[in-house]
Amino acid sequence: MKSYSQALKILKDNKIEINDENINSSESLNRVSSTNIYTYSNYPSANNASFDGYAIRSKDTNKFNNKIYQKFKIVGSIAAGDKPIKKKIKKFETVEIMTGALIPKFFDTIIPIEQINFHPNKIKARYILLNKKVSKFDHVRFKGSDYKKGDLLIPKGTILQSNHILALKTLGIKKIKVKKKPNILFFSTGNEITNKDKILDWEVRNSNCNYINSLSQNFLFNFKDGGVLRDNQRNLFRSHINKMLKSKIDIIITSGAVSAGKFDFVPSIVNNFQLSNYFKSVAIRPGKPILFAKIKGKSKAIFGLPGNPISSAACFRFFVYPYLRNLLGIKEEMSIKASLKNEFIKKKNFTRFVKSKLSTTKNGKLKVQILKGQESFRIKSFIQSNIWVLLPSGKEKFKKGEIVDCFFPNQSNKNFS
Repeated sequence: MKSYSQALKILKDNKIEINDENINSSESLNRVSSTNIYTYSNYPSANNASFDGYAIRSKDTNKFNNKIYQKFKIVGSIAAGDKPIKKKIKKFETVEIMTGALIPKFFDTIIPIEQINFHPNKIKARYILLNKKVSKFDHVRFKGSDYKKGDLLIPKGTILQSNHILALKTLGIKKIKVKKKPNILFFSTGNEITNKDKILDWEVRNSNCNYINSLSQNFLFNFKDGGVLRDNQRNLFRSHINKMLKSKIDIIITSGAVSAGKFDFVPSIVNNFQLSNYFKSVAIRPGKPILFAKIKGKSKAIFGLPGNPISSAACFRFFVYPYLRNLLGIKEEMSIKASLKNEFIKKKNFTRFVKSKLSTTKNGKLKVQILKGQESFRIKSFIQSNIWVLLPSGKEKFKKGEIVDCFFPNQSNKNFS
């Protein structure tokens, strides 16, 4: 039986190839950049005003002494979006300028509107009055001060969010290259599984299919429901794998039929194919009978998840999702560190994924409580939880106040480094 760390290494070393595609930057939310994205132009594209006010030439004020006011004639007005003024500007002349408007070359500084005295008055203003020396480049946004042409905007392997889309559209980047979303074909297994609303006592609602489908946007894959494989449909499963090898499906995931029972046919069918790597059973709780296989010579992989809903959810989060990140070239996910609010004891040689509740104290410290009801069949504690705590093997007792690793169940942890 593999340890969790050994299983992760096998997953890391057995990537399948995911191709790139070009898409509109406006449609790139939750996609992964497959190349570094560089700026095409300077931003700002030209020197512009950061305040509403009046533009002047600073050296016109060099000899001002705070006693005598000098009149600057108002010779124009510039709004954001106006074409640059080309008329010749003379000494002691000024133009009214709005935030974002391009600064004519003759001028080099802006005086905010709140600091202006007008002559003869504000309503019939023909001049502004100045009696103090003004610094050069006050309230000027310089060309290329945020981004210069050719600067790195977004690194390869970034999960694109709304702030990235804002930057891409601001800088005029219409098309970008991203990783295609992996295509996952999902099968539930078992005679007991049903999609009916009203069920008999021996039937089980098909929750795993719906849960993993609901994760597809947050966890970066396309989901296809393959239906339910019954206990006597071993050959049908074999046929589906054969079809996958010739299709655009990248990964098959099954739920159930991976343990050692009479009708647990997934391992034996998978092993009939030529595999470049394979493991079954990992020293974890919940989800010990998890299976992984990579088809030899093909960019195709198979995961067999346990049928129990909580075991299936945990194994997707801690096996399938790390595998998807690696395929897409995303950096390894960082845990959230939190202090335990209660102690917990587990078997030393097993890694545990435990349903927990993350909270913040008044002074901003992260605390996490391991909930009661950790048995894998219990969904009440899963509903009450908002985080998984990962407790590594090699240790039995985790004390109150100890720092532990936490992972959100339904979305990835954001990397802050």
